[in-house]
Amino acid sequence: MIDYRIELADLHGHQFEVTLTVARPAPDQQVSLPVWINGSYMVRDFARHLSGLQARQGRRPVAVTALDKSRWQLACSGRGALVLRYRVYAFDASVRAAYLDASRGFFNASSLCLRVHGQELAAHRLALGRLPAQWQVATAMPADPGAPLRWRAADYTALLDHPFELGRFWRGHFTAGGVPHELVVSGALPGFDGDRLLADARRICAAQIAFWHGPDQPPPFERYVFLLRAVGDGYGGLEHRDSTALLAARRDLPQIAQHGRAEPASDGHVTLLGLISHEYFHAWNVKRLVPADLRQPDPQVENPTRLLWFFEGFTSYYDDLMLLRCGLIDAPRYLRLLAKTVNAVAATPGRQVQSVAEASFDAWTKYYRPDEQTPNSTVSYYQKGALVALALDLSLRLHGASLDDVMRGLWQRCVVAGDGAGDGAGDGAVAEADIAAVVAAVARRPLSDWLADWVHGTDDLPLPDLLADFGIELRPERQGLAGALGLRLSEGLVSGVQVKSVLAGGAAHRAGVAAGDELLAVDGWRVRRLDEAQAWLTRDAAFELLLVRDQRVLRLRVDPLAGQPGAEVLSLQLRARPAAAMARRRRAWLGA
Repeated sequence: MIDYRIELADLHGHQFEVTLTVARPAPDQQVSLPVWINGSYMVRDFARHLSGLQARQGRRPVAVTALDKSRWQLACSGRGALVLRYRVYAFDASVRAAYLDASRGFFNASSLCLRVHGQELAAHRLALGRLPAQWQVATAMPADPGAPLRWRAADYTALLDHPFELGRFWRGHFTAGGVPHELVVSGALPGFDGDRLLADARRICAAQIAFWHGPDQPPPFERYVFLLRAVGDGYGGLEHRDSTALLAARRDLPQIAQHGRAEPASDGHVTLLGLISHEYFHAWNVKRLVPADLRQPDPQVENPTRLLWFFEGFTSYYDDLMLLRCGLIDAPRYLRLLAKTVNAVAATPGRQVQSVAEASFDAWTKYYRPDEQTPNSTVSYYQKGALVALALDLSLRLHGASLDDVMRGLWQRCVVAGDGAGDGAGDGAVAEADIAAVVAAVARRPLSDWLADWVHGTDDLPLPDLLADFGIELRPERQGLAGALGLRLSEGLVSGVQVKSVLAGGAAHRAGVAAGDELLAVDGWRVRRLDEAQAWLTRDAAFELLLVRDQRVLRLRVDPLAGQPGAEVLSLQLRARPAAAMARRRRAWLGA
């Protein structure tokens, strides 16, 4: 048994104190802290926040030698238990690390709990010390019946997969697929409508359980917990096997209806529901269906895979589609959400430079470390992967199948493995060959060859033709001046107009605009937002741009017709009178 005791040592100094007890240490016992957290593919070096590491066996101090940035060796002797104590600074408000102050605590074990080398498969127990008055604890980790405020994990990997939320928070419960679910919300504004969010989450969960297992089978977990933190401005989520940690803006949470009438879901609320849907879908697609490269990940080094286009991209396709299927949004609203992804990829020149498989592999060094060149050299495996899923789904539906059949086929092939068990019969490892084999079996046609081209190539996907076959019209929309010129900006009344990125081949690129420039005036007129200039510019006519670069004022001539035009912005619309075959296909896909 490996035991951790976690104390809230200094609320105002944001310090946890951890006591780790190893009953039977090795003579030269090594311990380490992970450098990354599963689901977020970037080396984060959590050990940089660990300090004061000391060790004892009984009354004898044990020498501690640092071997590298996150690994230590302990000179143990005899058979006495090894006790380590150390502190961890916790002031990261994201879902990936640890946080502590006088009002709230949160942690992933990857930030606090040292790995005991050679004993990773032993049972691990975690206990919390004294909590402030009225604080609660929420986690999906099974409670240890032996004591209050103590939990047990089967091994070190399981320990890392259960975040903890501490503090005063709202919590609600529901059942989906015969399994209890808990929703915890901290930081919400007064008037937060917890019942509505609970009901919405239940519909999402029920739809996804039915998607994977049919109407009568339970999900492959005994309990599931949503840990949602509401903040002034933020968004994100991190999936775990039986839970998820979520971050959302307070304004996106539903509020109790005035005068007894519920308002339609705001765009922010729908975004939050999409996040809930996305992370819950991961309970199957990435936590139980797993990239073969990440079946046994090493927490001390990068673990690249070329399959994030499937595990993140296909999940991104299904997150909003599940909102449509369970009735939380209608087809026109779904198409607006889909159009955002279509336009985002079209406005990324990097889509013609990097394949989505390469984007997956490069996530460790590129996706999580964006800079001004990122849109010109990379493509998002979330967004492009979602469009690959869309193209594959529509292609399969033209031949009497669907992407749903592929996802369930992979579940049967890689998890159930033929004996009917819902969890653990197969190891869940998915290679690209598994995906291709299931696609070929479902389609009974060589669609797997098309999929390989879409995943490993850089050509645009055949979405206009495919969408037309389903009675969806692509209509051009007027875009802002920044988009037309190939600029990504940061704009504000105080900060002015700052150039974040210049898209390769656009008019701004040809004119010589650079990232970091401050745009001051267009044709002699001051602008606080670039689109203000559309009031006096003649369409497609050249103009003078006044800007500041490195304290120097520069004048550039910008010709909107120079170079490649800005990416066209499209809306997706239901065709009013589709042909009968189109209408049937559209109803099967969108219910509209």
